[in-house]
Amino acid sequence: MNFLPLIFAFVLTIFLTLFALRFFPQWGLLDDPKRYGLKRAPIPYFGGLAIFVSFVITVLIFVPLSKEVLGLLAGATLLTATAFLDDAFRLPPLARLAVQIIAAGMLVISGLGISHLTNPFGGAIDLAALDWNVGQFWGGEYHLTLFADLFTVAWVVLLTNSLNWLDGVAGLSSGIAGLAALVIFFLAARTGYHYFDQSAVVALAAILAGGALAFTIFNFPPPKILLGDSGSMLLGFVLAALAVFSGGKIATAALVLGFPLLDAIWVVLRRLLAGHSPFHGDYGHLHHRLLAAGFSQKQTVIAIYAASAAFGAIALFIDNAFGKLIALAILFFVMLAVGWKLRHAKLEKES
Repeated sequence: MNFLPLIFAFVLTIFLTLFALRFFPQWGLLDDPKRYGLKRAPIPYFGGLAIFVSFVITVLIFVPLSKEVLGLLAGATLLTATAFLDDAFRLPPLARLAVQIIAAGMLVISGLGISHLTNPFGGAIDLAALDWNVGQFWGGEYHLTLFADLFTVAWVVLLTNSLNWLDGVAGLSSGIAGLAALVIFFLAARTGYHYFDQSAVVALAAILAGGALAFTIFNFPPPKILLGDSGSMLLGFVLAALAVFSGGKIATAALVLGFPLLDAIWVVLRRLLAGHSPFHGDYGHLHHRLLAAGFSQKQTVIAIYAASAAFGAIALFIDNAFGKLIALAILFFVMLAVGWKLRHAKLEKES
C-alpha cells in the first residue's frame, strides 16, 4: 500500500489549517456564536477551505488526471465555492440543492455512474437498461442511462447533505469522513478482490483520509477552527464519488457511512411527516438528542466515532451484500431505539 498521498495530504492540511488559524481572524473569517446562543469568543470558520486546497494540490501531484478525476475536481470546486458563499451570505436552500445536483451531474458527464446494484438475494439490479448514445464529446462517447444517472445524482446529493447535517457538533463530519475514507482505502487496496484497476480510488481515499483526519485534530471539541459547509459538503461529495469510482460499492459505502446516512434519511422523513420542509433545520438529529440527554460534546463525538468504526470494520470483513444489508438493518433499529430512549429520557427530565 502506498501511504505517501495520505501522509502528504495530512501534513499539508495541518500547515494550511495553522495558516487559517493565523490569518482568518485578521480577514474576518470567523463564526458568529451569538447566532446560536453560544457564550464564547468567535473562532475561525471556513476551515473546510484548508481541506479543499490540500485535496486539490495532492490530487494534482499523485493522481493521473483522467476525465473522471477532472469531473470530480470540477464538481468539488463548484460545490465548495457555493458552500463558501452560503456560509457567508446564507443562500436559499433550493439554490444550494440546485448546485449539488449540477456538481453530481458533472460526475455523470465525466463518465462516472452506478450502472447496477448488487441484489442481496442474488444477481444484480441493472440500472443501465435504458441507454441512449448522445454522441461524441471531448474525445469520448457519451451515453444517457436514465435510471443509473438519476440514482447516481440522488446518491451524491444524499451523501453530500448527510455529512453537512452531521456537522452539528464540531469534529463529527471531519472525523467520520476520515474514518470512512480509511475504510474505503483499505477496501480498494485489497489485491485479487476487484474486477478492475482501483489505483485512483486508493489514492483519492488516502488523500481524503489524510486531509480529514488532520483537520479533526483542530476541530475536535473544544474546536480551534470550524469546518463550515464548504468543508462538510466537500467531504460528503468526495465520499459519494469514491463509492461510484470503486465500481458502485454502494452497500459498502452505506455501511461505512451508515450513521450519517440513516440519520439524514430519518430526519428528512420526520420533517416531511410533520409537514415541514426537509431543508428546514432543527435539533432532531441523533447528535442533538445525545447532547440534550446530557452527553458532552466530546462524549457525543466519541460515541458516534465508536459506532462508525465498528460498522466500518464490518464493511471490511463482510464480503456479501446480504450480510451488509443485515448489518445496516441492525444499525437502523439500534439508532431508532437510541433515539426513542433519548426522547423518552428528555420528556421525563422536562416533566
